[in-house]
Amino acid sequence: MSSPDPQVRAARNLSTPAPVRGPVVAVTGAASGVGALLTERLAASEEIKQVVAIDERRGECAQAQWHILDVRDPAIAEKLRGVDVVVHLALDLDLETDAAARTAYNVRGTQTVLTAAAAAGVHRVVLCTSAMVYGALSDNELPLSEDSELRATAEATGVGDLLEVERLARRAPRAHPGLNVTVVRPAVLVGGTDTALTRYFESPRLLVVAGSRPAWQFCHVEDLCSALEYAVLEKVDGELAVGCDGWLEQEEVEELSEIRRMELPSTVALGAAARLHRIGLTPSPAGDLAYTMYPWVVSVSRLHDAGWRPQWTNEEVLAELLEEVAGRRTVAGRRLGRKDATAAGAAGATVALLGAAAVVRRARKARRRI
Repeated sequence: MSSPDPQVRAARNLSTPAPVRGPVVAVTGAASGVGALLTERLAASEEIKQVVAIDERRGECAQAQWHILDVRDPAIAEKLRGVDVVVHLALDLDLETDAAARTAYNVRGTQTVLTAAAAAGVHRVVLCTSAMVYGALSDNELPLSEDSELRATAEATGVGDLLEVERLARRAPRAHPGLNVTVVRPAVLVGGTDTALTRYFESPRLLVVAGSRPAWQFCHVEDLCSALEYAVLEKVDGELAVGCDGWLEQEEVEELSEIRRMELPSTVALGAAARLHRIGLTPSPAGDLAYTMYPWVVSVSRLHDAGWRPQWTNEEVLAELLEEVAGRRTVAGRRLGRKDATAAGAAGATVALLGAAAVVRRARKARRRI
């Protein structure tokens, strides 16, 4: 019997491509933000067999298999059957969300996903927190090693939730033998994000606390997604920091942004921030201010050792951030409407809002005397 013509064999090979042997990956929070970007990236990767997208609404990635449900729903375990890796990105860190509701969602959601993943036979969960968990402290080294102690407190927006997620991550392998957990901690995240730290650059003046030594390290969402993909493909594991190489001093930030500083004594700045938040004028607690006062720059050595490199520099990310926030006006974490910003002016808006807390306090004292 003669062997088939070589061209026939080639045609058969083209018509039956070899199956992809990569992992099946589930992404929570897949309909928006980092979750949507990662879902698209993984769906386009030849190293990924299948992407399972989980969110409370359907996103735009047509290549993913969608499941519409709340991550706190125990039914998620059934949706994770056959999944190899889960990337949990369904976290609410919105400045405007009620703090108690935000914590309930973030902690319960992470607990449910970890438990469901173990029950479904998933072998790896990738969690994303923030380099903020290291804390912004005057004696921090530059840069902090990834093994540095987590010294943050729960005083900044969402950081208490992230510390609890970190605690759950460390406990999960003991509670669920066979489940591996990787934690990725990005620096100041930029690219369609809205945080107290990105709003800092919406201010008419950059508030600088006298005697502080800020150092700015950014992370573009595209670099975060590529780092998460490294974790998904098990090219790196454990506790990882991700961000641009190096950092920018405050003077460099001011020169690049062309936004002048307004320097205040620490007692004035911290006291005003606390009062403004307490009376509901701003969404940011005083703890957010520490991250603009002291360094929390991180080493990205583990990712570097695995061959990963950031595609963005700090200068490039800052330029993109400034372009994103152009036309917005935020004072002490509170975003002003166009009329507010126009009426208040630039430096005047900052002074007015910082003084608002003192005005309210005096008014309250006056009422008590009546």
